[in-house]
Amino acid sequence: MDNLSIAAVSGLRSRMVSLDLLANNLANAGTSGYKNDREFYGIYASEDAQSSVDGGSATALPVVESQWTDFSSGEMQVTGNALDIAIVGKGFLTVTGPKGPLYTRNGNLKILPTGELANADGYPLLNAGGQTIQVRPNIQISIASDGNVSQGGQSLGQIGIVDFKSTDTLRKIGSTSFENQSTTNLPAPATNVEVQQGKLEGSNVSVPDAAMRLVALMRQFEMLQKAIGVSTDMDTKAIQEVARVSA
Repeated sequence: MDNLSIAAVSGLRSRMVSLDLLANNLANAGTSGYKNDREFYGIYASEDAQSSVDGGSATALPVVESQWTDFSSGEMQVTGNALDIAIVGKGFLTVTGPKGPLYTRNGNLKILPTGELANADGYPLLNAGGQTIQVRPNIQISIASDGNVSQGGQSLGQIGIVDFKSTDTLRKIGSTSFENQSTTNLPAPATNVEVQQGKLEGSNVSVPDAAMRLVALMRQFEMLQKAIGVSTDMDTKAIQEVARVSA
C-alpha cells in the first residue's frame, strides 16, 4: 500500500472514532448530568509507513491518541420533583457502584425498596460519612442547600459531595457516572457548592456545535475517500504503463 493510501485510511479510521464519540454525545444531549466527550488527535508513524513500497519517506499518520471529557456545567432545569437535585459549583455526588464508589452529576434520585436513596441507575447515594441515606416511604423529603436530607423535621444525613484536584483520572462508566482510576488523586469534600432541590443539571452537549462538527466530519470523510480513489487510479495507471513498456 502506498503512502497516500496509508495516510487516507488512517484518517478515515480516526474520523470513525470521532464520529462514534459525536454520535454518543448527540444521543445523550437530553441526559441529565451527561458530560461531553471529545478527542485528542496525534501523529503516528506506523511500520507500514516506515517501509513504504515506493521507497519514499515515512508517512505521519493521523490518529486519535485519547479522549477527554468536558466537565463544564450544563444548564439548570426546573423539574419540581423533590427527588431531583442539582449541584451548583464543582463537585460530584458519590454512589456505590458494582465495583466501588462512582461519582456523578446526575441528581435524578429515587428510593430503593430497601429505603435507600439512589441515583437513576439504582446505585445507593452516600452521605458525607460514606454511608447510605435511609428514608421513609410516602413522606415528603426536604433537601437543604447544604445537602442535608430531612423528613418531618428529622435529619436523615447530609449528602456527600466531593471534588478532585484533577478530573484527568476520572473514567466514564455508563452515561453519567465516573470511576476514579488514581490512588493519589483522592476525593475530598467539595467547597463553595450548593444543592438545589427540584432541579436537574442538563447535559453540557451543545447540539448546534455538535451538528457543525458532524458536517465537518462528513466532509473530511468525503475528501479522504477521494484520496483513496486517486491513489487507486494512480496505481492502476502505473501498472498499465509498466505493461505497455514490457510489451
